[in-house]
Amino acid sequence: MIFFKMGTKKIKLKKFRCNFTYLILALIPFAVLGCKTDTANDSKASKPNVVLIFLDDGAFDDFAPFGNPQYPTPNVETLAEEGRSFYNFYVPQAVCSASRAALLTGSYPGRTKVFGAHGPGEPGLDPQFATMGEVLQKNGYKTGIFGKWHLGDKPGHRSHDRGFEESSGLMYSNDMWSGHPENPEYWGKWPLQYWKNGEVVIDSVTAQHQTELTKWYTQDAVSFIEKNKDEPFFLYLPHSMPHVPVFAGEKFQGKSGTGVYGDVMMELDWSVGQVNDAIKKNGLEANTLFVFIASDNGPWLAYGDHAGITRFREGKGTIFEGGVRNPLIIKYPEEIKAGTITRKTFSSIDILPTICKLTNTPLPENEIDGKDVWDLIVDKPGAQNPHQYYPFSNDANLQGVMSSDGRWKLHLRHPYRTLSKAGVGGAPGSYYQEDLDTTLYDLLHDPYEKGNVIDSYPEKAKELLKLAIQHQEKFYTE
Repeated sequence: MIFFKMGTKKIKLKKFRCNFTYLILALIPFAVLGCKTDTANDSKASKPNVVLIFLDDGAFDDFAPFGNPQYPTPNVETLAEEGRSFYNFYVPQAVCSASRAALLTGSYPGRTKVFGAHGPGEPGLDPQFATMGEVLQKNGYKTGIFGKWHLGDKPGHRSHDRGFEESSGLMYSNDMWSGHPENPEYWGKWPLQYWKNGEVVIDSVTAQHQTELTKWYTQDAVSFIEKNKDEPFFLYLPHSMPHVPVFAGEKFQGKSGTGVYGDVMMELDWSVGQVNDAIKKNGLEANTLFVFIASDNGPWLAYGDHAGITRFREGKGTIFEGGVRNPLIIKYPEEIKAGTITRKTFSSIDILPTICKLTNTPLPENEIDGKDVWDLIVDKPGAQNPHQYYPFSNDANLQGVMSSDGRWKLHLRHPYRTLSKAGVGGAPGSYYQEDLDTTLYDLLHDPYEKGNVIDSYPEKAKELLKLAIQHQEKFYTE
């Protein structure tokens, strides 16, 4: 029994004590709940959401503000106004599967041996190389992929086997079907299947289905955001378009006034806007890293009016700037100043380790080649690229290296394809082969690779050639 003395009187508080005890006991669950909520919020704040959009066969000038297309792209422009635009972003190989493997594993094609574009039924990326989905999933992230996988089409190698809890889309390129303009009999051996969460839901994709792809991917992406808004998530949206055959949804057909390619780009722009709006509507903008890569490689120039436009030399399937330099926008309101542009140089292999750093995620157990470039991305004073060089390959052939500051690019002697005649209306044109001797370009003064300066800067050429030989010996001796 407890007495409380007030003046000369003692007041008995036995009943009060009981009530007070009950009050304390009643409040304990709320106190514990409050602690759990704070911990959860702290945990989520330390694990920003990650949104990664990756287009297929786009071109440098397909979207404003990078180019000046004759159709509107307001949503990509808005994203640029809210984030930072990168004009010197590179992929190590300008072909579908190789580019995707580099992005998702942080490794060069020479390491993973993923070269070119893999067909139906091929194993693709070896499971020994962890994907971005797998490493983030281990760190408690909900993971989803909606779009084109193209890194394996065998059990154990498909997207739902490689770290993505939710998935929908195609396992390879949308031209690998019976409607192929050049080899319909060969590609018609395999039905173009549409998968959803590990199951085939459309056994043979038709032209009508192709008009729905961008919409379906976008709807699934928005739904994924809404379902997982209360926990950290990784959303990977690798669109099938504008890879040929190009198809626009009904609402966008004829909308651009420039033909079907422009219609497709307007629908892709709409998709970017839908995802950006979903992030905002669900109160996630401040804690979401939004990465938009406008192409896995440059435009497929042979398809003429069904291909994009690049100001740079050549396109897909070459190591010239038109193939390996692609537009990038990164938005992260907490640390990246909105409405800015930069010409700091880095590569798609650096995206994985940078995201791991930002999300407090351990790097893959397997060795990778990419490095954390967050200081470059946020433009930290004095930040330097941690690489010595970046290599460029085509198929299983090393064809060049570039200094990591993006200024000097050495082409090793190699053949390359260049456009002879552009196709019209979805039919491919033709290429012819050229041979390039060992050549040095000063990309700071000559981003269009017109003038060989190897005689003017022999020491720089020698330095890059030494790095190329080292890379060749490390990755291409088998």
